[in-house]
Amino acid sequence: MGENLFTGIAAWMRTALLDIGTPPLLSEFIVLLVKLLAVIIFVSLNVLWLVYMERKVCAYIQCRIGPNRVGPKGLLQTVADVLKLLGKEIIVPRRVDKIVYLAAPLLVFVPPMMAFAVIPWGNGMAPVEMNIGIFYVLAVASLSTLIFWMGGWSSYNKYSLVGGMRVVAQMVSYELPLVLALLGVVMLAGTLNINDIVNAQRQVWFVFAQPLAFLIYLTAGISEVNRVPFDLVEGESEIIAGPYTEYSGMAYAMYMLAEYANMMVVACMATIMFLGGWLAPFGWTFLPSWFWFFIKVYALIFLFMWIRWTYPRIRVDQLMGFGWKVLVPLSLANIFVTGVGMYVYRAIGW
Repeated sequence: MGENLFTGIAAWMRTALLDIGTPPLLSEFIVLLVKLLAVIIFVSLNVLWLVYMERKVCAYIQCRIGPNRVGPKGLLQTVADVLKLLGKEIIVPRRVDKIVYLAAPLLVFVPPMMAFAVIPWGNGMAPVEMNIGIFYVLAVASLSTLIFWMGGWSSYNKYSLVGGMRVVAQMVSYELPLVLALLGVVMLAGTLNINDIVNAQRQVWFVFAQPLAFLIYLTAGISEVNRVPFDLVEGESEIIAGPYTEYSGMAYAMYMLAEYANMMVVACMATIMFLGGWLAPFGWTFLPSWFWFFIKVYALIFLFMWIRWTYPRIRVDQLMGFGWKVLVPLSLANIFVTGVGMYVYRAIGW
């Protein structure tokens, strides 16, 4: 099984390092570094695949062909696009804050990569184990707001500034219902440990116990990663390209690729919190745990892409009103009902 191979490789590396006289603390650090490097490479390849997948899904929904020239079935089209963008000049306008301007596209990948460090890809396949894994993921994911604001503010462009302000308003507004939606699951599981939350769903997945929270989380998650119909950040007809207006070449591409990395984080957390993580449905344990995890993750990603190419962009007032007037009250009501249900359940003694 994949999880046994994953654990075996880590144990073999640890033993090999100790055999050549490496101090135990340094050995653990090297093993951890290799794990994180493997996650970075794996996620980067997945992001390239998601760009290709989105084009194919879009083509299927809109009765188009999609990539079909570069490589078999157009599989190398994304690689060709990256090579093209690497060859393009990164134009730095005058009067920008150069340090912040150039740092923003580099830092935009940091929060999702930090989140992936604690996400278990299967049973026992988490690079780093944390008792407060959920709190950690939410904390590092919220850093993206600051990085998008850095890009908009440092560009010395009014369109970019307005786009950066939209990022802050939208992401802060929808982070609240997203966190509150997860709180119901934490209440039921009684822990912030990601592995314990998955194991708490062995009898029934939390999507059946928290259906409203699941819908709220998906809606807020789509907004958090700036996907249609919530992509007000880059409303072309209003503010050109939002905080990305003054970026070109690979600097611009980093923002776009980070969107897919963030979308994968949202899908992974939805799988862990509501869909049983790596647990197999109907007790089908004949396939490795990582297989079931990725099936669920990619099913959600397909749903996100389906929504993007089906619905139009909403107005900014509708976006903010829906977040504060609908999602926040519903998430608070869900917490209240969950608390009452848990109290009644314990009072009856079931």
